[in-house]
Amino acid sequence: MRGFASDNNASVHPEVLKAIAEANNGHAVGYGGDKTTENALQLFKQVFGQETETFFVYNGTGANVIAIQALAQSYNAVVCARTAHINVDECGAPEKLSGCKLLPIDTANGKITVAQIKQYMHGFGFEHHSQPKVVSITQATELGTVYSINEIKEIADYVHSMGLYLHMDGARIANAAAALDCTLAETSIKAGVDVLSFGGTKNGLMFGEAIVFANAELANNVKYIRKQSTQLHSKMRYVSAQFIALLQNDLWLQNARHSNNMAALLARELKEVSQVNITQPVESNGVFAVVPKALIEPLQNEFFFYVWDESRSEVRWMTSFDTREEDIKAFVSTIKRLL
Repeated sequence: MRGFASDNNASVHPEVLKAIAEANNGHAVGYGGDKTTENALQLFKQVFGQETETFFVYNGTGANVIAIQALAQSYNAVVCARTAHINVDECGAPEKLSGCKLLPIDTANGKITVAQIKQYMHGFGFEHHSQPKVVSITQATELGTVYSINEIKEIADYVHSMGLYLHMDGARIANAAAALDCTLAETSIKAGVDVLSFGGTKNGLMFGEAIVFANAELANNVKYIRKQSTQLHSKMRYVSAQFIALLQNDLWLQNARHSNNMAALLARELKEVSQVNITQPVESNGVFAVVPKALIEPLQNEFFFYVWDESRSEVRWMTSFDTREEDIKAFVSTIKRLL
């Protein structure tokens, strides 16, 4: 059943499947010692900068956890939005595996500001308090909103002035870059991000994410952390090949633009439905809306999606690279029929 629950539910892009098949030829050195992985890592340097260092992992939670472990000690703290994936949807993995305390910030739109970060900038050198060391932002946010490049730079400048690091959960960074009409590097590393968790699975990959460090010094011990975190894939070429397919010829941008456009189409089609109230700006590939409670279950029976905030009857509808216009039309038509 096609639906709007998550871009994780989408299929694998045919070009990615083709790349996996092409990599499936004979023997290759394991654990990243193969030519495909070497080529993929060079491609990441072309995209994000020659000084960057990249590591491939299995999934987004692994990418976030390793990033935090690389930047902080167990007595440190990580500042993030309360809606952040590391705070809500990773089953406490960042805190368990890094030992760091998460310090959440309430936001109306998923984006945190320098003024909000400042509330946690105290207790330095006081042994009874977890020491703030990392600020983590999400691009695009869990609410589908997008930080401008200037907003990221402002946060990065302040974070660095305080001696902290800036981490970006970029599970949907492709959607953000497409929305901003900029490069992947411009909305991350070039804006001052120290470590980026670069998402692929939500944008057409079968499996695999990447962690991009702004420089080799930050990545000094990451190969050991990755192994210890059980995120080192033995047949690495099958992860690497997917990223080559994604980054070459801007497939990432093609996929992200399409999913963003489908979300925008859904929002436009819903404007004429008075019982549906969109709650967030539709800036990437997510539509958040408050709907009549009685609509949710029958609509879910025909199109799978998640309830975001049950107390408000707020739902989340996500589009993907393989969402079709006819899917949108059928979905909106069903909403109107059920209402």
